[in-house]
Amino acid sequence: MNRIKKLFRTGRKFKTGIILSGGGVRGFAHAGILKALNEADIYPDIISGVSAGAIVGSLYADGNTPDEIFEIFAEDKNFFKYVKIKLPGRGLFKTVGLKKNLENHLEGKKIEDMKIPLIIAATNMSKGEVVYFDKGEVLDRVLASAAIPVLFEPVEINGDLYVDGGVLDNFPVTPLVKKCDQLIGVSLNPIQPEEEFKHLFSIAERTFRLSVSSNISPKISLCDMLFEPEELGEFGLLDASKGEQIFKLGYEYAKKQLKDS
Repeated sequence: MNRIKKLFRTGRKFKTGIILSGGGVRGFAHAGILKALNEADIYPDIISGVSAGAIVGSLYADGNTPDEIFEIFAEDKNFFKYVKIKLPGRGLFKTVGLKKNLENHLEGKKIEDMKIPLIIAATNMSKGEVVYFDKGEVLDRVLASAAIPVLFEPVEINGDLYVDGGVLDNFPVTPLVKKCDQLIGVSLNPIQPEEEFKHLFSIAERTFRLSVSSNISPKISLCDMLFEPEELGEFGLLDASKGEQIFKLGYEYAKKQLKDS
C-alpha cells in the first residue's frame, strides 16, 4: 500500500522523516526500500526506528548505504550466529553475535554522533512505558529496542530493564509528527492466516507478531507515503536464510510503488 498525500507542513524542522517498524529478519526489506527511495532521490532527514528498524536505521544514520547494510548481515544466514543460548535467565538467548556485528560497523558511539538524526523506540519494562531515545549510547539502545521478550535477554539502561519497542509501539511515528514536512512509513508486519504451529518458536513468534501489529493501524494514516509489502507475511521473524530474498522484495516493491505514484 502506498499513500502519497503530498502535504508539506511549512516551517517544520525536517523536510522528510522516515519511520522503520520492527519485523525481525524482515528488516532486510528496510534496506531494499531505502535503496529504492535513494534511487528516486528521496533521502530521510531524520529516522525513527524500532527493533529491526532501529538496527537498519542506526546503520543508515551512521552513513552506511542500503547495499552496505545488506552486506553487513548477508553472510550470517543462520539465526544462531547472532545469538548465544542462555539458560536459565531473563531470556532464552543473548544477542552476542548481533552486538559484535554492530560494534564492528557502527562508527558513531552515541545517537548524537549519527550523521542523520535518529530516534530509537524501546519498551521500559520497569516503568511499563515506551521510550523514544534521541541521545545516549547507540549500541545499548538498539539492542534494547530489538530484544524480543522471552526470546532475548532484556537490556539494562540506567537501572531499568528494556525490551523490544514493538511491545508498545511498533510504528514510532509519534516523535516525528510535528517535526517533518512529510512522513514516510515502512511497516513490515502484515498478518496472514496461519494454521500450523510446529514448535515453541512458531507459537512465540506468532504471538509477538499479533501483539505488535495491533498498535500500528491507527498510526499509518499519519504518513504521507506508506510502504507495506503484503508478501512479507510469508517470512518468519527469525529466518535469516531468506535475507537476500527479503531485501530484493522490499526493493522491487518500493520501485513499483514509487513508479505508480
